[in-house]
Amino acid sequence: MAEPRTEALHRNAEGLDIQAPDTILSSLVNAQIEAAKAVRDAIPAIAAAAEIIAGRLNGGGKLAYAAAGSSGLMALADALELPGTFGIKRERIVILIAGGDEAFKTLAGGPEDDTDEASAAVAGAGIGKSDCLIAISASGSTPYAVQALKDARGRGAATIAIANNRDTPLLNLADVAILLETPPEVIAGSTRMGAGTAQKIALNMLSTLTAIHLGHVHDGYMVNLTADNIKLRDRAARIVAAISGHDRQDAARLLEASDGVVKTAILLAAGAANADVAEKILEGTGQKLRPALSAIEGNKGAKAPVLKTEPEKGQQGD
Repeated sequence: MAEPRTEALHRNAEGLDIQAPDTILSSLVNAQIEAAKAVRDAIPAIAAAAEIIAGRLNGGGKLAYAAAGSSGLMALADALELPGTFGIKRERIVILIAGGDEAFKTLAGGPEDDTDEASAAVAGAGIGKSDCLIAISASGSTPYAVQALKDARGRGAATIAIANNRDTPLLNLADVAILLETPPEVIAGSTRMGAGTAQKIALNMLSTLTAIHLGHVHDGYMVNLTADNIKLRDRAARIVAAISGHDRQDAARLLEASDGVVKTAILLAAGAANADVAEKILEGTGQKLRPALSAIEGNKGAKAPVLKTEPEKGQQGD
């Protein structure tokens, strides 16, 4: 059996322990750059995966991540940031990491071999046909990740695999296989380095493109963010001001009128009569801001009164 690339010795590793510190660090940073470049070849697969995830989330399903060790940490970093950055509800994001909560303290190696734990975790999360599971493993053969993907697939969920070695069980089993063929690590087998870097980049790309499909991004702005601290409330006001052309004081007022919902505040600035009307417009455009703004502009041009009045009781608003 051929040696996996993730276990092979890097070309600059010989004599590493007796090299000058600057030389060692140069090798480390160059290896990270090489690893990052490997993600480019995976762009078509990442694009396909994002479309699947967006479809499942749009249909009310969940997005689950399953991984062990360093790959689990990459999954955790991506998953935990989705609610705050893109406003995806926390209950729609599931994190399955080998070892459970204990992994956040010790990250022991043993649990990555526990296939029973993986099966129990998938069942416990209620993963089913409306959901999507991303399994991540540098080697592509980690038993926990492979079993989680098998179980999710058996329960009807869409499956996506991310691995750094080609022709591995994880990639072969998934609906969409994302191969990140990173070079050997400077420290052989230490996949928290290059492989982990490539995984983090790929996950960032995957979740960002998913959010764009869902209408959570407008131009370069995160218009579905959850503004739950001082920094994010300030960012929300800056986003509303930038997109609407209003000043910061007006933006803050509009956000107050929209209960802090950025998209709603922007539509109020554009001429929506009130927050309820703005939200109905967003429902009609699949939560996408650009067509919602166009709808308001179109109604202004037609002088349609619907955006200027409350819907009558018992009648459906546009």
